[in-house]
Amino acid sequence: MAVVRSLFRCIKLLGYFLRYGLELLLVRPESRQARADWLHRFCAAAVAGLGVELTVEGNFPEHGAIIANHLSYVDIVIFAAMHPCVFCSKVEIVQWPVIGWMTKMVGTVFVERGRGGSAIRAKSGMQAAADAGLPVVFFPEGTTTNGDETLPFRSGLLAQAMDAKLPITPAFVVYRLDRDNGPGVTARDYICWDVTPMPVHAFRFLGLTGVHATVRFADAPIVFSSERIHRKVAAVEARDAMLALKPELREEVEAGGGS
Repeated sequence: MAVVRSLFRCIKLLGYFLRYGLELLLVRPESRQARADWLHRFCAAAVAGLGVELTVEGNFPEHGAIIANHLSYVDIVIFAAMHPCVFCSKVEIVQWPVIGWMTKMVGTVFVERGRGGSAIRAKSGMQAAADAGLPVVFFPEGTTTNGDETLPFRSGLLAQAMDAKLPITPAFVVYRLDRDNGPGVTARDYICWDVTPMPVHAFRFLGLTGVHATVRFADAPIVFSSERIHRKVAAVEARDAMLALKPELREEVEAGGGS
């Protein structure tokens, strides 16, 4: 049954890509706000169409930077479905078929680690998004995990956001399965993304039923211990602020039996 569901949703998802991709190609929205709105509509339609339940606790910040734990490429779809925003992402995504073109067209701020000037361009991109009235979302862990632990935060983008004087609000993401998907099928293994090739993982994900994402936002931006705080210390304080959102959500996951 899961394979049939995967095949059906693959066709459905392809339809979304064709519909919204054609719109993006023909309209080519010029403003950052228009591009962010396009991505928001696309992802909101995909989330609803694929039957993903979304619970939002707190308010999606209207401006500034949003940092969150990173469990899956699904995180990006979830955040964009909630509110128009701009993402900071690794430059390698540009090479992905179709998705790379789309992310470039919607104004994603790309970061190339180890390349001189990348941080400055990232700061400029974040500032441009903020000037356009759009929140900027990034994942300071720098990679996805299975949720068992939260990796230390990389300080680069965080430092650029602070230099740009953006308020930084933490968020925490948790996935669970509200329905029985069979023996051994858990949110940890089928939604969180690790080393499984993306096409294989995506096909398995599309076969799931009862996917539920919960996103909790902090009530206010992070207040760092000093205005001249070192970037490495700021990364620790930002991680602590994000983890403060976690415990109650972890209990919810365990109660739901999906992880």
